[in-house]
Amino acid sequence: MQTIKFDEKKFRELVVYIATKCESDVFFGATKLNKILFYSDFLCYGQSGKPITGADYLALEHGPAPKQLLPERDTLAMNGDIVVVKRQLQHRIVALRDPDLSRFSAEEIAIVDKVIELLRNVDAYKVSGLSHAFLGWKAARAEAEATGCQVTIPYGTAFVSNKRLDEFEEARVLERAKEQGWPID
Repeated sequence: MQTIKFDEKKFRELVVYIATKCESDVFFGATKLNKILFYSDFLCYGQSGKPITGADYLALEHGPAPKQLLPERDTLAMNGDIVVVKRQLQHRIVALRDPDLSRFSAEEIAIVDKVIELLRNVDAYKVSGLSHAFLGWKAARAEAEATGCQVTIPYGTAFVSNKRLDEFEEARVLERAKEQGWPID
């Protein structure tokens, strides 16, 4: 089983990139940033077996949020890379420089762009609701409520679904399981 390591430099650059790409989205704030980061990391993990940033996502009441966001956001702000603008209930990150995309693959950026486009002009309430349908969040949230502790959503839950797989998808799942060294019955 592979160990997933958090890449703080990629995480910071991804925050700057997302803030840049979402500057015209009136609904872009902390909640939407959390969900774009979450979906991007989990979709990439589901497609390639590796997340983009390796952040730990907590199963919070209003949906997944990266544990590392606040300290990394504060570092970006201290370095003059971003500013956090507070408007009513929204904490909006505004990029003050262009992101450095040299650490990212084309596939990773394409995934992030797809997530941003799918969530464009969707408000925080609806974005949170969408994340509550993710089975990994549901399971981790149930554990958090039962134990009273914060629970991290395992990346492996990217492969969990209620949807029936077609033949191609089933073959792909078996292939990925073999690559990861998971037992197959």
